[in-house]
Amino acid sequence: MGSIYLIRHGQASFGADDYDVLSPVGVRQAEVLGGHLAQLGLRLDRCYSGNLRRQQHTAQAALAQFDAAGIGAPAILVDPAFNEFDADAVIRALLPDLLPEEPEALEVLRNPAQNRAEFQRLFSTLVLRWVAGTHDKPGLQSWKGFVEQVRGGLERVLAEADRKDNIAVFTSGGTITALLHLVTGIPADSAFGLNWQIVNTSLNRLKFRGNEVTLASFNSHVHLELLRAPELITYR
Repeated sequence: MGSIYLIRHGQASFGADDYDVLSPVGVRQAEVLGGHLAQLGLRLDRCYSGNLRRQQHTAQAALAQFDAAGIGAPAILVDPAFNEFDADAVIRALLPDLLPEEPEALEVLRNPAQNRAEFQRLFSTLVLRWVAGTHDKPGLQSWKGFVEQVRGGLERVLAEADRKDNIAVFTSGGTITALLHLVTGIPADSAFGLNWQIVNTSLNRLKFRGNEVTLASFNSHVHLELLRAPELITYR
C-alpha cells in the first residue's frame, strides 16, 4: 500500500495583520519535522501543498532538511484544493446572525490575541453553524462545497500515484478535517471536535490501494515531544 502524509502547517502569526506567515516557532517546527523524517529514512515520491504561504513555507523548511541529510526531496506541486477554508469569510458572513445572542462577539473577534479562549468558543460556534449548512450565505463557500474541493484534490493525488508511493501533503487543519470526514465517514461536527486538537506540523497518515483509502494514524507529533520543548506544541 502507499501512504499519504497529511502535514499541518507550522504555527502561523495568530493575531497579527497577516496570519498567513509562519512565526519563528512555526519555522522551527517545520525544520524539526523535516529532520525527524529524514532521520527515519523516509523517502518521498511526491509532495503537494496548497498555495497559502504558511503551507508552502512549511514544506520548504521541512524538505530542506531532506536535502541537508543527502536524501533529496521532490519538487513541491501546488494544488489550491488543499487550501484552508476561508475562516475570515465565514466569520464575516455568519457573525451578524450571532450578534443578538452574543453582543460582545464583535469586540472579541476583532482582538483574538487578547481574548484567545473566548475567540475559540465563538469561532467554534460559527464554524459549527457553517458545517451544519443552516446559515449558508450567498457568495460564501459552503461546507459541502469545501469538502468537494478537498475531495477533488485527493482524487488527483491518487490518480497520479504509484501503488507504493510515499506522498506528503502540506495543508491546514480544516482541510485535514474534511479528509477525515471523507475517509472515515465521521460526522462533520465530530470531525471538527478533533480539528481543534491538531498540532502544528503534526503527521496524519492515510494508506491507499488504488482509490481505497484508510486512516492509519492521526495527529502524531512525536518529533516535537522528543525535544521536551512544550513551547513547540501549538495549535494555530
